[in-house]
Amino acid sequence: MSEKSIRTISIASGKGGVGKTTLTVNLAYCLSQMGKKVLILDGDMSLANVDIFLKKTPEHTLQSFFDGDVSLPDILVKYSKNLHILPGASGILQMTQLDVFQKKMLVDAVSQMEGDYDYLLIDTASGIADEVLYLSSAAQDVYVVIQPDPASLTDSYALMKLLNQKYRMKSFSVITNQVLNEEEGLGVFHRMNNVTSKFLNINLQYAGSVPFDQKLRQANARQELVSAGGTVTSSSMNIKKIAEAINKSPAREECRGGLQFFWSQALDMA
Repeated sequence: MSEKSIRTISIASGKGGVGKTTLTVNLAYCLSQMGKKVLILDGDMSLANVDIFLKKTPEHTLQSFFDGDVSLPDILVKYSKNLHILPGASGILQMTQLDVFQKKMLVDAVSQMEGDYDYLLIDTASGIADEVLYLSSAAQDVYVVIQPDPASLTDSYALMKLLNQKYRMKSFSVITNQVLNEEEGLGVFHRMNNVTSKFLNINLQYAGSVPFDQKLRQANARQELVSAGGTVTSSSMNIKKIAEAINKSPAREECRGGLQFFWSQALDMA
């Protein structure tokens, strides 16, 4: 197996309904179209929905793996050649309930997949639950999705504050979603940045904005990827720009053991 440095990215949000899953799967698709091998981890272990969004029904989940019925690669759902999904176990298994044996079992299995992927994108649950915090803290980069709604700004501030206080995280990238245009997106970012720079010892980086156009709404309703559609829209163009920027930028932290390290860190914190 080739030596490959995987980049781990957590995509999080302070509240639900901001389009986090939509962004995760579309960014993953764009990266896969660049020839990158991408694995999406559905980090909402109690309400997993990435597979539903992509109209894929997993034959097995992490629950089957821990029951000893299948190997970890058997769980993977293949959306395309370069884009795979590691589905959660909706309503069945929570990461916080794993015992020491199960944690070692997962890390050992993941080590066998080392070198297979360029990116691991984690679609975390919304909010500030422990599973969100430790999955994000184990990733090299955290992208926080916000929208103009004041509640989104307040809850995202709380998320970054906790990650900073509990795990000493100081750098975050921000994607403004469901905005009218780039100007509004930048304005929302600056509002957030003004508050965090005043009250928190963290650094925010503007990753881009995604407008909520009609094509995006229609694609979501059909459980399709707007980035995979034949028609270029303002939302698909902006998502592609964000993906290109991700691919060109270095990870905030050096790769510290890749996929195996990510899981070791995440499970140690659970």
